[in-house]
Amino acid sequence: MYGLILIFLVSFIVTFLSTLWIMPKLKKAGLTGIDLNKKNKPKIPEMGGFGIIFGFSSGILLAIALLTFFDFISPGVELKFIFASLSTILIMSLIGIFDDLFAMHQAIKAILPLFAALPLVAIEAGTSTMSIPFLGTINFGIFYALLLVPIGIAGASNVTNMLAGFNGLEAGMGLVACSALSFIAFKSGQVEALIILLAMCGALLAFLFYNWYPAKVLIGDIGTLSIGAVIASSVIIGNFEMAGVVVILPYALDFFIKAKNGFPSKNWCGKWSDGKLVCKNRPISLCQWIMKLTKGVTEQGLVLMLIFIEAIFGIVAILLFL
Repeated sequence: MYGLILIFLVSFIVTFLSTLWIMPKLKKAGLTGIDLNKKNKPKIPEMGGFGIIFGFSSGILLAIALLTFFDFISPGVELKFIFASLSTILIMSLIGIFDDLFAMHQAIKAILPLFAALPLVAIEAGTSTMSIPFLGTINFGIFYALLLVPIGIAGASNVTNMLAGFNGLEAGMGLVACSALSFIAFKSGQVEALIILLAMCGALLAFLFYNWYPAKVLIGDIGTLSIGAVIASSVIIGNFEMAGVVVILPYALDFFIKAKNGFPSKNWCGKWSDGKLVCKNRPISLCQWIMKLTKGVTEQGLVLMLIFIEAIFGIVAILLFL
């Protein structure tokens, strides 16, 4: 137990300090983004997800050290699952870096995560038998590793990348989702998944100090893609994939709304009016539907609503799985 707490704390501290250190360097290098949902559209440092990756990786490396040299966490933990998950998540972070720098086409960004899943495919992570509501237990055989695992990584990473663009939204929803899955991993004794999730929880909580409204730094695709990769990797190695599907549902709803509207790259945010964000045209995203239904909402209010929705789905996942 103490080892798990230490992993969380190290991830938190390293993210907190590294984000503070990297923000001026990002600004000096011209790696900034426009905070579109503000009246004056300020430019602030982007790619703050570097801090998340630094902290997350530090927590995972500490876990590996504790398991290798001290057996300080739990006996019987298989390091290959942790190494494979870390590899997949770091590959996703590299894809995020390239996307932040070169703005890759959406189709390319959808396909590349399939290759990020290769470390998990190589070790045959997860079990091919899944219990699916209304369908019962299904054994997918070799198709689980070769098809479902890559689709899971690609799907989770892309939907968490799309529901973004508001101060504190990505890190806040990611923290709630990872916290719910951490509880499931803890109760079911899936220590490898718990290590991955706790390291990300610590990193996201620290990052929120800088990303909450009014944000001093934006997360970037390096952060959003990594959050999805952590969710997918953890539920695969922990064998609670359906819980992962449940916590991803709010993201999936946003994905389908945007898909229906042709995945718009413009006019996805709100119009600033008297301190609120409003949607005057036909909504093309989940966030704009909330703006429309509320007839205008502050950015903080919008983010809190979405975090609350994610919390509901997190609780549903816990109740269904346990």
